[in-house]
Amino acid sequence: MRILFDQGTPVAIGDALQNHSVRTANAQGWSTLTNGELFRVAEQAGFEVLLTTDTSLPHQQNMRGRKLAVVILTKNRWALIQPRMGEIAAAINSAKPGTYSVVDIPDAERSF
Repeated sequence: MRILFDQGTPVAIGDALQNHSVRTANAQGWSTLTNGELFRVAEQAGFEVLLTTDTSLPHQQNMRGRKLAVVILTKNRWALIQPRMGEIAAAINSAKPGTYSVVDIPDAERSF
């Protein structure tokens, strides 16, 4: 599966997705594109999943007829994301074109 990491998505997640082809929007030269344009060029380039931390996307983009699936992480801090890699990989593996899915990344538990 071809996965595009949006701005703010920790690149280290790619290490856990070795069975997939992972690129960043920045590496593609797409870091300045608006979300609608990013969706369009990502689909044209054959990407199947956009991994992002932009939690407002479901309110901004209509996914009807899209070839791209979007997986949203609710946080972008690596220390919080790392323990959730199994959930993130599962969300990516089950992503269907034209859908959003959200992986909730809770804040670190506090010890008192």
